[in-house]
Amino acid sequence: MHNHGRKLFLPISLASLFIGPSSWAQSSVTLFGVIDISVSHYQTKSVLSAGLPWWSLAAPASISQGATKLASGAHTPSLLGIRGQEDLGGGLAAGFWLESTLTPDDGAQGLGVFDRRSTVSLSGPFGEVRLGRDYVPTYWNLTVFDPFGTVGVGANLWNPIGTGLTTSHGKSPANLMPFDNYVRASNSVGYFLPGHLGGFYGQVMYSLHENLKQSGVSHSPSKGGRNVGGRFGYQRGPLNLAIAYQEDTKDDLSGFDKDRLKILNAGVSYDFDVVKLLGQLSQIRDERSKMNVANIGGIPYPFRNESNGKYTGGLIGITAPVGPGLIRASYSRVNYASPRTVNALNPATWLQDNDARIEKFAVGYVYNLSKRTALYATVARTKMKWNGSVNAAMAISPGGGVRFANGIAGVSAPYVPSSTTGYDMGIRHAF
Repeated sequence: MHNHGRKLFLPISLASLFIGPSSWAQSSVTLFGVIDISVSHYQTKSVLSAGLPWWSLAAPASISQGATKLASGAHTPSLLGIRGQEDLGGGLAAGFWLESTLTPDDGAQGLGVFDRRSTVSLSGPFGEVRLGRDYVPTYWNLTVFDPFGTVGVGANLWNPIGTGLTTSHGKSPANLMPFDNYVRASNSVGYFLPGHLGGFYGQVMYSLHENLKQSGVSHSPSKGGRNVGGRFGYQRGPLNLAIAYQEDTKDDLSGFDKDRLKILNAGVSYDFDVVKLLGQLSQIRDERSKMNVANIGGIPYPFRNESNGKYTGGLIGITAPVGPGLIRASYSRVNYASPRTVNALNPATWLQDNDARIEKFAVGYVYNLSKRTALYATVARTKMKWNGSVNAAMAISPGGGVRFANGIAGVSAPYVPSSTTGYDMGIRHAF
């Protein structure tokens, strides 16, 4: 979609006139974007958590929340961008890419903050070196091998779960790092393999944490915000497959509490012309080590609690061209193994939460009015199961545009989500 753009040729600077025409390199700048607006509806059903008899409380056994919105980016993210490239000769090229999120439903966000991508790069026969803010390698697998491209009500379950992990992550707001490295990483250095390797492709990325190092201070600097990952694959004809790994460091600013988010996923697709099959396998490990202090006989003893939560699952999906449009459908599932916590003062003691599971079905149709404009409709249904744990249920809760109820006035018993439904109907135009 980004190839459909109007080129604006850069004016030659006054200084370049003194250098001479033979030294001018051909350069261009392209303005591009997507406007995507939908009428979207979300409905959530929440029930009282297990272990709390609803008949003993002045509260209904279940409640529901719903909203109908004019939403943005339900088929393709709404965005506005500027990119350019300069031919340096000898096969070398310099380029830049600035891309901003748009919210055309209310006009509140537009060009000015390049939150989606802001990079400068140098490319040639050796590949490409890219600096700045960009997508992390593991997120490409989630997007490329998802019929719904990780957007809208049909998006696979890993997007809201992973985003929730990196924004809350079980810490107080004061200790959160200002990064969300699940989708994109700031302050990154990336390298991409060249495109002449017989179908093999790949990338590696390292994101600097940029935290202050101070002499005489233990745990300095904090590694919170550092991210490292890579993705390697093979694409030839109708076959495309790739595997990716990422390790996101979410240590708090003090450096005492350590947290590692380790992501491993793989995807494959095969296009039979009449139908394209897609599949994913994913795993997220959330490994935490928290410093605590116990007072034993009036003497403080520092110790660590270790806990490891794990998400595993995958997706199967299809796309099928029908007339001028495309049918899309998918089934995704995530199993959540809640943290097994080890108390360092008594290693034989395991504190175990209950596990949970979430499943999602989605189907939709895209009707292409032209190469740039399309109408679309998607409907999705999500069901959640857990073994009596409020924490486990909330750990797998997808966003869906509606906040889940965690209680009602005058009642201390929490509600946890059990199912959601939603639809998107909209129009997308790319330029």
